[in-house]
This record gives sequence, structure tokens and C-alpha cells, in this order.
Amino acid sequence: MKKLILPLLTLLVIMSCKEEQKQNKKIIVNYPETPTVDTVTNYFGTDVKDPYRWLEDDRSEETMAWVKTQNKATYGYLDNIPFRNDLKERLTKLWNYEKIGSPFKEGDYTYFYKNSGLQNQYVIYRYKTDEAPETATVFLDPNGFSKDGTTSLGGLSFSKDGKKLAYAISEGGSDWRKILIMDTESKTIIEDTLVDVKFSGMSWYKNEGFYYSSYDKPEGSELSAKTDQHKVYYHKLATSQKDDKIIYGATPEEKHRYIYGSVTEDDRYLLISPRVSTSGNKLYIKDLTIQNAPLVEIIGNTDSDTYVIENVGSTLYLVTNLNAPNQKIVTVDASNPTPEHWVDFIPETKHVLSPSTAGGYFFTEYMVDAVSQIFQYDYNGKLVREVKLPSIGSAGGFGAKKKETELYYSFTNYVTPGSIYKYNIQKGTSELFRKPNIDFNSEDYESAQVFYTSKDGTKIPMIITHKKGLKLNGKNPTILYGYGGFNISLTPNFSITNAVWMEQGGIYAVANLRGGGEYGKEWHDAGTQLKKQNVFDDFIAAAEYLIKKQYTSSDYLAIKGGSNGGLLVGATMTQRPDLMKVALPAVGVLDMLRYHTFTAGAGWAYDYGTAEDSNEMFDYLKNYSPVHNVKTGVKYPATLVTTGDHDDRVVPAHSFKFAAELQAKQSGDNPTLIRIETDAGHGAGTPVSKTIEQAADIFGFTLYNMGFNVLPSKMKEEFKD
Repeated sequence: MKKLILPLLTLLVIMSCKEEQKQNKKIIVNYPETPTVDTVTNYFGTDVKDPYRWLEDDRSEETMAWVKTQNKATYGYLDNIPFRNDLKERLTKLWNYEKIGSPFKEGDYTYFYKNSGLQNQYVIYRYKTDEAPETATVFLDPNGFSKDGTTSLGGLSFSKDGKKLAYAISEGGSDWRKILIMDTESKTIIEDTLVDVKFSGMSWYKNEGFYYSSYDKPEGSELSAKTDQHKVYYHKLATSQKDDKIIYGATPEEKHRYIYGSVTEDDRYLLISPRVSTSGNKLYIKDLTIQNAPLVEIIGNTDSDTYVIENVGSTLYLVTNLNAPNQKIVTVDASNPTPEHWVDFIPETKHVLSPSTAGGYFFTEYMVDAVSQIFQYDYNGKLVREVKLPSIGSAGGFGAKKKETELYYSFTNYVTPGSIYKYNIQKGTSELFRKPNIDFNSEDYESAQVFYTSKDGTKIPMIITHKKGLKLNGKNPTILYGYGGFNISLTPNFSITNAVWMEQGGIYAVANLRGGGEYGKEWHDAGTQLKKQNVFDDFIAAAEYLIKKQYTSSDYLAIKGGSNGGLLVGATMTQRPDLMKVALPAVGVLDMLRYHTFTAGAGWAYDYGTAEDSNEMFDYLKNYSPVHNVKTGVKYPATLVTTGDHDDRVVPAHSFKFAAELQAKQSGDNPTLIRIETDAGHGAGTPVSKTIEQAADIFGFTLYNMGFNVLPSKMKEEFKD
């Protein structure tokens, strides 16, 4: 009899735990009331209501009060998730390892980025190139830019002799920058700070000054007001910013939203690249060796993407997708540089080309189903060798000055933390330079690429990563991530946050949707404007594949994406709210009728089109715009919208309005919350401390709404079946 009691009690305990696991304690959310206004806009005879238009005013006391009350409600929910602190502790522990970037040489020194573990920002170190790396000392520490770590380094550029440095800083995550100029030997600031700089590089001419780009400061809020006339300036050292000369962009009747100026490595040519959108550019060249030389047109329209990658004397090497959707390299003489004179140097292939130069060679990276292959060519266009990579994954950093004999490249994939390799350019040999010492065993995990069929029959690649020995029982917590836009490619890359997710038994799946750049311009264009629905269909089909193959089920599926990927999540959850348990739209473009009226949003029209283009375009946008497709009485998935109050790229009003719509119309008990990070922007430069807190909140929210009361990794084996 006693022998029966123990197994029976054990069974009862197991059943009780399983039942408790399924029935989470409901967390009550007291949503703030969001007032509505009678704002209506007419598009081609159709009136469209915009009841939360007032939330677009990011400077108003009413909006700021709304942000505070929403955060109070959201954190009131998150604070009650029982294992949220466990996630934060694990993220903190895993994050706490030394991270070092690839070395690069400037003047007499070799520089590298380093983070000791939990520093909010990476620190720049340097050592004399002819001395040992162990002698490296701190050169520039962005952690001292502000007390809370929210002021970050936004880019840097050394003069040709390495004795001067121009570096940009971002405050509170804003895209607006300030540029400081430093003497690299004494490490002292030598000039007044340049202000009101945005979407800019810094390209030096000799050691005398540099080119940069910006807009006139807009009227109204600098975080949301429209900016649509970019300009290139030249700043000469020892002069005031007010005397900086406008090089291009001063003509009001010819507005370009993005213009960049750069100087060739030999200081011979200035290159100007004006754009009206994020795809396609004009291209001009100026001979800096001739006084008052004119700008010479290479391409006078924005039908292609073209840039100069190298020159040898007057011979230019251009990378272009003109009549070559997957890109190629051509040569032409600067005296007659228009397309009819171009000669193929490295022709287009069936794979997308991303080239670089180093040590007197060209290195061509090809994406083969989103995985890197690297080849080395000489200046005659002859193939020297294929660069053997450590494994299947993503390689980057094959760039260095012409005089260098070695370069450093990084390699990573979804289960391999980024390692750095030293490459001998002449011999073609690689050796491991630095491997991170991280508390994560890659051998316990596996990645597999699959191809699934989208709605119209197109084959779409997806990489699925998880612990080895996974049971295909439909009960695995899964995050499906996507982007699908702006010619951006999602290639295998290790993430500390995703590693913690997979430690919990979670699956991380990344779909390479149309609209991205994985298969070139045609793949990109297949997900733009009146074809944007292809992207959402591809994402929906990815979710259906994961469910059909029993990796997961709708009760254990979360969809995630940021920026354009936030739009992807918003459109997918409003079109198919039954498909997933959790939706995680981050800094999303969610109001498709008004996105182009904020900051530089009009530059996204190549991908989206605008509501003013035509009645057809307006109807198309309105039919998928997440803000306009939240319907009363629909049961939407548990949703955690995330944004930053200083996001001046995708203004937070997108997220504010979407969250307000969800809270007003949601049917059922699934929470619809918005987490608004203060003193944070679109993501770049976010302090490590804030990144860890946000990841713990997102994963905690996701697992809790999938029914977990404890972390899956802490559940006994018998509770997992």
C-alpha cells in the first residue's frame, strides 16, 4: 500500500503543477483613458478619421502625461511576472564577457573597440602599431559622455595622417548629432563643437578639413518635424561652423532628402551622392587637384544604386545595380564617366554582390541564400582565391587601406558568438585572432535552413535555431522574426538576447522575406509599394510552416520585428490575429497614411508609396496600415508595443496611436501594452543596461502570455511533456 501512495502523490503533484502552469494568475491592467479628437483627413474623396492625432505632438503636456500613465500601467503588469528578474539576472550574467572589435590602423596607432562586459558603451583603445597589443590604453570612453549612459558615439573619422579625429555624439538616442574634433596625440578637443548634424558621414580631405551633411533645423519639434532638404558642407579646420561652405543641396527647387559627400583614399576626387529616397541615387565627381573644377555628372537620375569603391589615378571602379539587379563592378575613366562608357570588371552573378577593398585587392562577398561566400580579386579582375571561412554564417570586415598587408574580419552565425580572424592578404591564410569567452555552449544548439512556399508559390528561405534534441510536439515557445524591406538582408548573427531565449527551450526563426536584399533588387522590389502584401504573406506562410511542422503552435508563437519589421508585425497581427499568441512590434512604422509627414519619412516612399500618390496607392496603404485596421470586437494577441520617446526616425506617435487603438478595441483578456523608453531613440547607441531591461521585459511578457509561471529551463523534465 505504501508503495502505491508515493507514485500517486507524485502524479497528483505533477498534475497540479501542470494545471497551475496552464492557468496563469490573471494580472489586472487598468488602462489609461485615451481621449479622442474629431480629426478627419480627406484622401481622394474618402474621409479618414484620426482620433488620436493629438498624440503626434511629442512636446505637449498632454502627450507627456499620457506616456507616464501608459508606462505606469505597463510596468504594473511587467512587475507582476514572477520570473522577470530571473531573466534579467541571466541576461546580465551572459552579457558580462569581454567583447573586442576588429583592429584598424590610423596614423601610427592601431585602434579597437572594447567592452569589458556590462559597460553601457564600447570604449576605444589604441596602441602604437610597432608595439605589443598588450600596451593598449584607453583613447576615447563614451561612457563618460553622460551620467546615465544615454549619450553615445555616433561615428568617427580620422584625418589622413591620423593626427586629427572628428567624432559624432548622439544624445538620448536622437538622429541629430554633434561633431567634436580632437587632436589624437594630446586627446584634447581643439575646436568648437559642430551642431545640428544629421544623417551624416565625415570624410576628410587631406588633413585640412572634412565633408559632412545635415538639414536646416526644422520649425517645431526637432524630433518629429519634417526634414526634406539635405545639404553637404565642408568644414575647414580652425574656422567657425557658420562659415562652412555648402557644397551641394542649396537649390530649393531640387530637394534631396539624403546627400553624402566622400573623398577617395588618394584625396584626388570628391564624390557627391544625392538621393530622394532610400533606394536609388545620382552620382557626381569633382577633381580636387584642379582649382574650381566643376562637378561632373556620372549618373543624373535615381533609377539605380551606384557608388565609387576605388580609383587608380583617373580610372574609377564603380559598384552598380544598373542593368544588374545583383550588382557588379565596372570601370570607367573619370574624364568620361557616364554609363555608356562603362566596362564590366567583375560581372553580375546569380548571387548578390557586396564588395570591399584591402591591401591592393578587391574582396567580393556574395550572399548565397543569406550565407556569406568571399572571393579575392586583383586589380586586373582576375580571381585570386576563395577565402575559406570557418563555417557557414556571416563574415564581415574585409576592408583596409591599400598599403596594408593584413586585415581583420569577423565571423558569426546564430549559435556562434562573433570571433575575429587575422587574414594575410598575400598568402590568403586566416588565423583566429580573438574568440569570446562566453558562458554559452554553441555545441548544444543547431541551425537549419528550410525553404517554404508563400501564398503565390514563391520559395522563401528561413533559418530555424534551437537546442539539439528538440521535440516537435507543437509546444515549443517560438519567436518568428522578420524585416522584409529597404533592401536589407537578414544574415546569420549571434545575439546574446536570443541565446537566453534558446536556453529556455525557445526556438528562434528568421524568415528572409521579399522586400529584403537577400536576392538583389528584384527581390527587394517584389516587396515594395503595391506589392507590399507579398511581405506579409511571406511572414504568415513562415508561421504556418512552423505550426504545420509542429515546431510550435499558435498558443506558443510570438512574432517580432522592429522599424519596418514593426510594420510587418502590426500588419500581420491585424490580418491574422488568430495565428500567434504574442505580438512584439518595436519602433514600428504603423500609420501608413501619415508616415511621410514626419522627419525624413518621405524618403521611404520607394518602399511604401504615399497616400497622396494616387487613389489606388491610398486604398492599398489604408487596407494594410496597422493603425487603420484595428477592429472593434476582435481578439488580438497579447501585444507589447515598444518605442523610445526620442525616436526621431520612426516617431513614437506611430506606436502611441496603435496602442491606443488596440486598447480601445481589444476583445478578450489578452493585454495590449506599450513600453516607452525614455531618453531613447530608434535603437542605435542604447545603453547595455537599458537593452538588458527591455529584453527581460519582452521575454517575460512573451513566456507569461504563453502560459508559463516559471522559466521553462527551471521546470522539471516531467512537466515539459
